[in-house]
Amino acid sequence: MEKIALFPGSFDPITLGHVSVIRRALPLFDKIVIAIGLNSDKKTMFPLEKRRVWIENVFQNEPAIEVQTYEGLTVDFCKKVGAGFILRGLRTSADFEFERSIGQINRKLYPRIDTVFILTEPEYTPISSSVVRDVYRHGGDISSMVPREVLL
Repeated sequence: MEKIALFPGSFDPITLGHVSVIRRALPLFDKIVIAIGLNSDKKTMFPLEKRRVWIENVFQNEPAIEVQTYEGLTVDFCKKVGAGFILRGLRTSADFEFERSIGQINRKLYPRIDTVFILTEPEYTPISSSVVRDVYRHGGDISSMVPREVLL
């Protein structure tokens, strides 16, 4: 059976931390589906199609990575794509507590799903999409926080 992981997020924008987690997870899975979630309650800065193109460009030479968009429950999308794992990156202990509770609920909703956590490398710990958006919004340099594909 193929080991498929879903890496969900808004990726508004994708950061070097996201890229690091995905690349480090590649040897663990046969395929990773990067799933851009559409959340009508969440205001995004960058259009969905731009975020999708950025991610596709970052991973254009990785045949085991697929980029899709979805709405609704993450576990329902896992069922749709045949994912048995949800991949999450952890920057801080607060991230762990938040992600642990979501992982437990996801498992309750879909007992065949497991959440896999990968710790962010120390140099990426302070980087979040929210921080990148704030720096960008105020004219700051985000080149050390995002892949070069986001800067093009």
